[in-house]
Amino acid sequence: MTTTVPVNSLQLRSLVKASGELELSLASIPTPEPRDDEVLVQIQASPMNPSDLGLLFGLADLSSARAGGSAARPVITATIPDKLMKAMASRQDQSMPVGNEGAGMVVRAGASPAAQALLGKMVAVLGGSMYAQYRSIKAVQCLVLPAGTRASEGASCFVNPLTALCMVETMRREGHKALVHTAAASNLGQMLNRICLKDGIGLVNIVRKPAQADLLRAQGAKHVVDSSTDSFADDLTQALAATGATIAFDAIGGGRLASQILTCMEAAINLNAKEYSRYGSSTLKQVYQYGGLDRGPTEINRNVGMAWSVGGWLLTPFLQKIGFEAGQALRQRVVAELKTTFASSYTREVSLAQALTLEAIAVYGKQSTGEKYLINPSLDATD
Repeated sequence: MTTTVPVNSLQLRSLVKASGELELSLASIPTPEPRDDEVLVQIQASPMNPSDLGLLFGLADLSSARAGGSAARPVITATIPDKLMKAMASRQDQSMPVGNEGAGMVVRAGASPAAQALLGKMVAVLGGSMYAQYRSIKAVQCLVLPAGTRASEGASCFVNPLTALCMVETMRREGHKALVHTAAASNLGQMLNRICLKDGIGLVNIVRKPAQADLLRAQGAKHVVDSSTDSFADDLTQALAATGATIAFDAIGGGRLASQILTCMEAAINLNAKEYSRYGSSTLKQVYQYGGLDRGPTEINRNVGMAWSVGGWLLTPFLQKIGFEAGQALRQRVVAELKTTFASSYTREVSLAQALTLEAIAVYGKQSTGEKYLINPSLDATD
């Protein structure tokens, strides 16, 4: 396979300055040369996940964003509030690449047989620095996509699918029989709903708008509750009682939602309690927070008994915990069901330069359901 690869190529960078200013720009870097066990992937699709946006924006106040540079080489600046700069201490004055995952064509390969076998293949990759025109990565880290799969179809092979699968795996390993998920109408939430329907697992979907509830019900979701309604607590308690869910994965983080879930879990358990206990039920009620759509403090009311826990949960540490073989089995399921269970949808496909416009940031920066962007670095002119 012969493909012309430019000497220099573009990479999106995020810089938090010690002065309290965020700067987003496109850097011209030498195109990586793969080592013996590596391949060079021309990135053709990379999703903008919430975890990516956290690194991209660095706690900046997006209402202060300003545009500069040129159409081909835009520069976005924004102010980071003084009270948040301490949290940015470890990354100040470091120009950081962004983008957890992506997909594209292998255009160069190192000398190893494993690398050479991937030449010309469409692959999905996870490893950071994906908002770039080219990414050099170890061959073993590439997931070969089925013939005929477009980069846009394989771009979200890792973060959302594996997160959804690992939520279910966490539920099983910790002895729960059903689960709760917030922000349930997201791409991730829709995947989780499809997994649970396919595997016969009880799932309580919590959404924030009636339209989101309608969306999930149209996809077969059995238990959907809307946190914006006056009957939310009663509806949630009934759904928890019906499913027996005692573990929740919360994308919101701040506010009272985690407390509401725990309270309703306790109420659902007590519906069938045979005797009173001053300490509440002995069944552990677990809420894992894996996102921070609400950056405020998490508020817990102490009406949840004594057997409860709130903690953090992240995909990478869980995959490390279960080991390579178990993780690989989950990845193979993603490939097998890529266009069904794990299909992703996007609001818009943009180039690197188009992603750094105030118009685009105003949309994807809100992290709203149904407004997910896909970056295609191959749309940009090479440097």
